[in-house]
Parts: sequence; C-alpha cells; structure tokens
Amino acid sequence: MLTWVNHIALAVPDLEATAARYRDSFAATVSEPQALPEHGVTVAFVAIANTKIELLEPLGENSPISSFLAKNPDGGMHHICYEVPDLLAARDHLKAAGARVLGDGNPKIGAHGKPVLFLHPKDFFGTLIELEEVN
Repeated sequence: MLTWVNHIALAVPDLEATAARYRDSFAATVSEPQALPEHGVTVAFVAIANTKIELLEPLGENSPISSFLAKNPDGGMHHICYEVPDLLAARDHLKAAGARVLGDGNPKIGAHGKPVLFLHPKDFFGTLIELEEVN
C-alpha cells in the first residue's frame, strides 16, 4: 500500500526564519510559502534528493499547528506523509483494521494539489500519519 515517503513535516513558529536557516545552513532550495486556509497552515518545502521537508506555520487562530507549538514552542516533527496509489482503498483498509481517520474521513486537497487524509497518532505509535494519493 505505501510506496514512498512524500515528506516529513516540521511545525515551526517562524516560517521565514526556518526557511532562511535551511537555505543558509544547508544551501537548500526552499519553495515560496503557500497558505492553505483549509488546513490552517502556511507551508514551504525544502527539496532534498529523495524526499521533501515540509515546514508548517500556523495560519489563523484555529490552526491545528498552534496547539502543537504551545506544547513545543521551538517547533518539532509534526507528521510523516506516505504516498499511496489509491487513497480511498487505503482509508477503507485501515479503518477495517481499526485505524482512526481524522476529521470527517473524507480526503481534502493538500499542498501538492492531491487528496490527503490524516491518521490518528495513537494508532501509529505516537506518529501522526498523512496519506497522499499519488498516481
């Protein structure tokens, strides 16, 4: 079912400062920030050879990243995103196996313009999992 790691996401208190740190320290290419109001975040991606690092900053007062940063003010790893060829089949299989899908269980469009779902971290050893459909 899982094909690749699409990205590892870091919640950060200051997207601009974090992007500059990656550019300056690692000579990394960092995308322009992109606001995703439906997800309550602003994102930028650090490109590396075999995956990406997603930098997440809260967008709006109801951002799910705000509560994470309240507990981790310096930021930290927020989730890992795996690619799957068929998101709905993966969702149905995982639900049948007892995994909890966050939200209403229906995919939303993610930062890459593709459908995504999140799985409860308590079902995956404390790690929030994002699944992204990639055909």
